[in-house]
Amino acid sequence: MGYLRIDLELTQPPPAIALSPEQDGVGIVARHEGRLVGFAMRELPPGARLEPPEAEDLAESLFGRAVLIDRAARELAARWPEADALLAPTLSIAICTKDRAARLRRLLGSLEAVRAASPFASLEVLVVDNAPSDDSTRAAVEAFDGVRYVLEPRAGLDFARNAALRAATGDLLAFLDDDVVVDPGWLQGLHTAWTRAPDAGGYTGLVLPFRLDTEAQVQFERRGGFGRGFRPDEFRNARHGNTLHPVGAGILGAGCDMCFDRRLLLELGGFDEALDTGAPLPGGGDLDIFYRVLRAGRAMVYEPSYAVHHEHRETLPQLERQYWTWGLGFMAFLVKSWRTDPALRPRQAATVWWWLCDRVAAMARAALRRRRLEFRFAWAEFRGGLQGLAGEYDRSRARSRRIREQAA
Repeated sequence: MGYLRIDLELTQPPPAIALSPEQDGVGIVARHEGRLVGFAMRELPPGARLEPPEAEDLAESLFGRAVLIDRAARELAARWPEADALLAPTLSIAICTKDRAARLRRLLGSLEAVRAASPFASLEVLVVDNAPSDDSTRAAVEAFDGVRYVLEPRAGLDFARNAALRAATGDLLAFLDDDVVVDPGWLQGLHTAWTRAPDAGGYTGLVLPFRLDTEAQVQFERRGGFGRGFRPDEFRNARHGNTLHPVGAGILGAGCDMCFDRRLLLELGGFDEALDTGAPLPGGGDLDIFYRVLRAGRAMVYEPSYAVHHEHRETLPQLERQYWTWGLGFMAFLVKSWRTDPALRPRQAATVWWWLCDRVAAMARAALRRRRLEFRFAWAEFRGGLQGLAGEYDRSRARSRRIREQAA
């Protein structure tokens, strides 16, 4: 069973909400005067129908407080003295993809819809075709004006990200995964984040579900998804109330929607090509670069209006594997950090211990409550974490070295 996903503008009377017999809930993306203010899911009987007054009552109960907060924020912004105008930076947008032309076309279409209103001084879009098996990605790129094609024959997401870094020319370099579409306010949201903190090293944004058609997609959102909330935030090397920060870099955002000062990435040596190496280790690269930006003394800014809509895994086995990759990538990143940043080893060791205890506790809760899916997901993540601790980063370094040698 899946959920109906709808987008509501809260200043307008809502339409009736009608579920199909295959849907047993609703996921609502809420906007107030066009600005994203909330997302919520509610279980309903299969095939249920909420008439407009009932839909309005539901929206009020879910998002009434968010609307008040948004109104107050707009009122304060209108009264606050404007800062001196800043010269907008140039922006490069990189999409790293492999053999997923249909999703790439969907993403490029969403970008085309917002490019004309770009607040940046200039904008370029790069598509990095990572070890393709055919010409479908090149053909998809050629269907759009103003999109540059870059071939990276070495398989691995961080190889592709570094190819984008070498090819890009913008002051800022934004990365999008091919399984997202950008929100209409995406470019303006990134500009808002930059205006708030132009000296930041990087920016991340809100990730909402593109659809909720399957049980796996619903389960993922119920467990938190990629959501980091609807309040802007700023992260630095230290964080009040979090003694393990910045080791737990996952709180900063998600790699499917991130942007950096391009010169800083070059100074840091780019992405670690032993992380995000494909099926054996499909993760860790975003955590590593977030961490390294903070350790370089630069801030990371989270801005919810810098939002994308992500196509979640469709099946339960795919979702289970995703949780395995999360554990694997996180621990591979921690092993790497232990070796390269000895000053924070006490926090790194404490993070490993906390994470293992937290996953064991999650499995215990799921077993006691007889929640099989919860147990499977927690076990998959725990199993991945153990594998990550047991030498996966070294194995991945060896793989990436062989890839570089074969391409030489």
